[in-house]
Amino acid sequence: MKKTLILSAVAALIAGAAHAEGELNIYNWGNYTNPDLIKKFEEAYDVKVTITDYDSNTTALTKVEAGGHGFDIVVPSNGYVKIFIDKGLLLETRPDQMENFKNMDPTWVNVGWDMGRHYTVPWQWGSTGVAVNTSTYSGDINTSAIFLDPPAELAGKINVVPEMADVMAMAIYYVGGTDSCTEDKEILKKARDVLVAAKPSWLSMDYGTTDKLSSGEWVASVNWNGSTFRARLANPTVQYGYPVEGYPLWMDSVAVLADAKNVENAKLFQNFIMDPENAAMISAFARYSNGIMGSDAFMPADMKTAPEINPPAELAAAGKFAEACPKAVQDIHTAIWTELQK
Repeated sequence: MKKTLILSAVAALIAGAAHAEGELNIYNWGNYTNPDLIKKFEEAYDVKVTITDYDSNTTALTKVEAGGHGFDIVVPSNGYVKIFIDKGLLLETRPDQMENFKNMDPTWVNVGWDMGRHYTVPWQWGSTGVAVNTSTYSGDINTSAIFLDPPAELAGKINVVPEMADVMAMAIYYVGGTDSCTEDKEILKKARDVLVAAKPSWLSMDYGTTDKLSSGEWVASVNWNGSTFRARLANPTVQYGYPVEGYPLWMDSVAVLADAKNVENAKLFQNFIMDPENAAMISAFARYSNGIMGSDAFMPADMKTAPEINPPAELAAAGKFAEACPKAVQDIHTAIWTELQK
């Protein structure tokens, strides 16, 4: 009997160890994950992590919805989290009951896209504005006119990141709308018209912004603040503008997929990134803010004063979070976006 109990205990230990080890497959935005963070997680839990990149929320949603992807974790933006939840694509992992949840900034707990944080953990948050090489253009950069009514110095040298929600929001704000999900047909028509008229002045619609901005291949771009921060570190003439007409704020969050094969390892990762030191590693790499209290103590000093992280006081209020638009509005945005791609 004693021998049977010992063998059972050994078997249980072996099974537990195997459960703690294994793999984790993360589906995340490209050039957005600190390899040192992944190495730290792998060594802490003896888990092999594989990162697969995507370039947009729509790409991620389409891939996950199709099934057979093999991913455990996805990192959607705030406007897409509810879409993932409503489609039954996410697992309710209850981060609010995890050990490190105590470190989450209360600002980011009761959010519209995941009230109480039953599904997601903050990855990073930031803004979408305009990046400009000020050695070429010395005018006002705090305006979406940079890409929607381009100055002569910039025409033909502008990139626009092909993220529909951000670009549509900026166009709507530029033509006088106050809600990125407005149903006002006149505002939507104006947004469509200004985008179509501006497109001939664009060089490209591409995500490869950081290196091409710092190299001077692009002189201006609709871009995210952290990416522009990294470009400026390589080339100080690259500056970030906060459009006075209005600009999108966003937060990307780590969620576990409903068909994940490595659920426990995925939950470990959610808890892991709520540790302040680990959250700081995320921000130090991609140069965006995170939602974890105490992480500032571990941040690079330049994060505290960077203009890409700290907007001028008079422009801070122009930043707006947007929820997922109703389907009817989303369909109009998609139709405009499809026309823009032609």
